[in-house]
Amino acid sequence: MTKETVLKEFEALKGVGKVKAKLLYDNGFDSLEKLRRAKIKDLTKLKGISEKNAKEILDQLKEKKEKTTKKTAEIQHPEDSKDKKGETVEIVDQKEGAYHPKIKPQLSKNQQEQLVIRRQIKKRTPYFLRDEAFRYKRIPKNWRRPSGFTSKLRINLKYRPSKVHVGFRAPKLVRGLHASGFEEVMIHTVKELERIDPKKQAVRIGGTVGTKKRLEIAKRAGELSIRVLNMRE
Repeated sequence: MTKETVLKEFEALKGVGKVKAKLLYDNGFDSLEKLRRAKIKDLTKLKGISEKNAKEILDQLKEKKEKTTKKTAEIQHPEDSKDKKGETVEIVDQKEGAYHPKIKPQLSKNQQEQLVIRRQIKKRTPYFLRDEAFRYKRIPKNWRRPSGFTSKLRINLKYRPSKVHVGFRAPKLVRGLHASGFEEVMIHTVKELERIDPKKQAVRIGGTVGTKKRLEIAKRAGELSIRVLNMRE
């Protein structure tokens, strides 16, 4: 099994991202079986993995193994899945409310790198205040470009708040994308889902849409493997 395949399997676990998946792989856990045999104290030795996180990972692997064993038993003994009249009984192998990995966009390597850069820029970007908003309550805090001839903010005096300029702007390739990397599209009807590209686009249901139609949209989006940004998954 290749490294990429193992890392994808690790990332499918709740509480494990790209960084933790690579950390586990680099510390000798190069398969799900090895990770399953690990103990909580083995995982907590790794930097960034807490006791709670380690327990959550091992519980998921244990549950996954039980499901696999159950499916194997059903294949080997199909008669067990029938009732006394000989009718097939539906066997549900997923728990209600079980964790499902969120749908992720298909991004190029360059886009993935620039998304990381955008997050770094966002961390160091201050909250921009309108000129003199920190001093007078009557002035709203939302940003406006300083234009006064005597404005100290306009002439960039050091003791004034930060001013909007191009250094805080996101890279052009990922500008306007959702934090997940999807292009965000606003929709109001089920029919509008048909024109969505699930590999690059995610949808946000409009605020004026009622509960009944929201549920219909969410159901159809699940069938088309489209991510809904403002619905709990």
